[in-house]
Amino acid sequence: MKVEQIYTGCLAQGAYYIECCDEAVVIDPLREVQQYIDRAEAGGKKIKYIFETHFHADFVSGHVTLAEKTGAPIVFGPNAQPKFQAHIAEHGEVFQVGKVTIEVIHTPGHTMESTTYLLRDKAGKPHAIFTGDTLFLGDVGRPDLAQKSADMTQEMLAGTLFDSLRNKLMTLPDEVIVYPGHGAGSACGKNMSSETVGTLGDQKANNYALRADMTKSEFVAEVTNGLLPPPAYFPLNVKLNKEGYVSIDEVLAQGGRGLSPAAFEAAANETNAVILDVRSMDAFATAHVPRSTFIGLDGNFAPWVGAMIVDVKQPILLVTDQDKVEEAITRLSRVGFDHVLGYLEGGIAEWKKAGMEVDAITSVGAEEFSRLRKNSDIKVIDVRKPGEYLSEHIVEAESIPLVALNGHLAEIPAEGDFYLHCLSGYRSLIAMSILKARGFHNGTNVLGGFNAIKETDTPLSDYVCPSTL
Repeated sequence: MKVEQIYTGCLAQGAYYIECCDEAVVIDPLREVQQYIDRAEAGGKKIKYIFETHFHADFVSGHVTLAEKTGAPIVFGPNAQPKFQAHIAEHGEVFQVGKVTIEVIHTPGHTMESTTYLLRDKAGKPHAIFTGDTLFLGDVGRPDLAQKSADMTQEMLAGTLFDSLRNKLMTLPDEVIVYPGHGAGSACGKNMSSETVGTLGDQKANNYALRADMTKSEFVAEVTNGLLPPPAYFPLNVKLNKEGYVSIDEVLAQGGRGLSPAAFEAAANETNAVILDVRSMDAFATAHVPRSTFIGLDGNFAPWVGAMIVDVKQPILLVTDQDKVEEAITRLSRVGFDHVLGYLEGGIAEWKKAGMEVDAITSVGAEEFSRLRKNSDIKVIDVRKPGEYLSEHIVEAESIPLVALNGHLAEIPAEGDFYLHCLSGYRSLIAMSILKARGFHNGTNVLGGFNAIKETDTPLSDYVCPSTL
């Protein structure tokens, strides 16, 4: 028996490949499925089943395409009602994979179809659980995402999750390995560990939501407290995972078309496409196509695309390095953005060569920023998350989180200089690109963000945190 976790950092998502004898299964595959097919073929295995823990909200799973390419049936747990052919398993149903078995444990609460898969070894001993978004390391799945589809409140879903954990998962042996669907950085939980594999015993001892003396009412209160609004693209991804989607091969073929500067400009004008620049921060700041949006591949790319562009049907035109075209289209498709119309062939160099207009971001280093603050009253906007701002921030800085920027444009000064910063510079550059596209050309990005600012010789009294309020 072999269990392989295939972890994708930019999504903080774990897919799983399990094989025994001449058979294999895949749990919660990514959109690009060839990697699983290649693994099976390399070992002379046949993919027998494709297991889905639930209808994912934060990414588009590869279950539909993988089933089409391999003939393996898709398996969901109870209550799932997909629009395509799938096997809807019963609680307790067992699937044979070589000499091992996978048992269905229905664990509703995150969603009502949420299911955990228990892997037993050839002797029938519980070996591992694949928990999807039911149980994370350090946390449990948020119970607010499925309220509409389940016709339940988040408190009702949380109570259901409590029962699933206590009555079905926590009764398993402590040595059982926990393979979660996500790790730290995912929006599907609020307190996830950076570790991606653990044991059930460790979770019983250290996961706040699994305390032995915890009552249901305490669980409901703690699990629902402090939940941030889910990204707007989440329901759209659920819809794709439930109803199906086009093959990623088609998405790559369409998006991989190189467009000359003239054709690129014409497509932008005719389709109202978002011009998405995914190059490095320095490259974008130096020169970019006017009114383009920066979300770099080097950062937390896919979640920020979902948060800032929102509509998965939005046409997109790419500006990227030639060797990153396929990667960019693939990573967009992972969160449902399938409508890439093409990319700027030759990049900014070809754009300039064609005599097209370019724009740039005005930036300032942390030391110069600190000098400006000491010598004049300047407007500073902090685009970090509210929790980061409350933890510690520049005294005069105004908090406008990046995710809420489009709803606070009236608070951005149309005249006079203003300065934006985040933690390291990535999010503030996204914000600057969005503001410039909306006509705000009087902003300056602080290079290195709050981290760099704090490393200057600015006195600590220039910062404020709860302990000093």
